[in-house]
Amino acid sequence: MNQPTSAPPTTRPTLPAAARRRCPAAAAADPTPCDGPPDAATLIDRHGRETAGCVQHCARRLPGLDGARVHPFVPAARALDIYFRASELPPFAWEIGR
Repeated sequence: MNQPTSAPPTTRPTLPAAARRRCPAAAAADPTPCDGPPDAATLIDRHGRETAGCVQHCARRLPGLDGARVHPFVPAARALDIYFRASELPPFAWEIGR
């Protein structure tokens, strides 16, 4: 019972500093910085999976998620901001340089 429950700190994988500062909704290939807190909004895909993220990355991810929507508990002004930003973007905008 005296076994450690986690790996020693020297063997834990570490992320680059830029990746640690990005919200969970930011795609790895998306070069844009976060806009606001990393948990400003939550997206729900058509299967019910939720992803929290900043306003910028939620808006950039929304067009590429078929049947996705902003969580109903997100304040209306923030949800509208996400929908308006998303309406101007194609799916996976970072793949075409937008």
